[in-house]
Amino acid sequence: MVGQHPGVAQRLPEYRIHQIFQVSVLLKGAHAALECLSGAVLALISTSTIVNLVNALTQEELLADPNDFIATHLLAAAQNLSVATKHFYAFYLLSHGVVKLFLVVGLLKGKLWAYPASLVVMGLFILYQLYRYSYTHGAGLIVLTVFDVFVVGLVWHEYSLMRRHLPTK
Repeated sequence: MVGQHPGVAQRLPEYRIHQIFQVSVLLKGAHAALECLSGAVLALISTSTIVNLVNALTQEELLADPNDFIATHLLAAAQNLSVATKHFYAFYLLSHGVVKLFLVVGLLKGKLWAYPASLVVMGLFILYQLYRYSYTHGAGLIVLTVFDVFVVGLVWHEYSLMRRHLPTK
C-alpha cells in the first residue's frame, strides 16, 4: 500500500474478469436469441397484421394526443412497411442472431476458433452499427456499439489468456 493513492482501484483479479466475460457473452446470447425469435415472428406474420398490431398499441395514445411523436412515427413506419422490407429485416435478424448464437456457444465452450471468429464478426457488426448510426442517429445503436466494444475487449483478453496457456509444440 506504500506509494499507492487512497481510492485507487486494484486491478481486477482474473477470475472476476472471466466472470464478467461470461456474463457479457450470455447477454450477447440472450440478445441473439431475441433476434432469432423476432426474425422468425417477422417472417411469419403479414404486413397487415403488423399494421393492425401497431394500430391497437398506439390507438389510445393517439386519441389522447394525436401528435404524439412516438405513436405517430410507429404507425407511419408500420403503414409504410413493404413486404420486401419486412423480408429483409426478418432475414437480417435471423441470420445475425444465428451467427451470434453459434459464436456464443463456441465462446462459452472455450473453443479456440470462436475467439478470433468473434472478434472479426463483432468488429464487422460494430462497423455496420456505426454506418447505420450515421443515417439514423439512433441512441440505441451507440449503446449497442459501446457494449460490443466492451465485449470485444473481454474476448481479446480471454483469447490472449487461452493462447498463453496453450501447450507449446
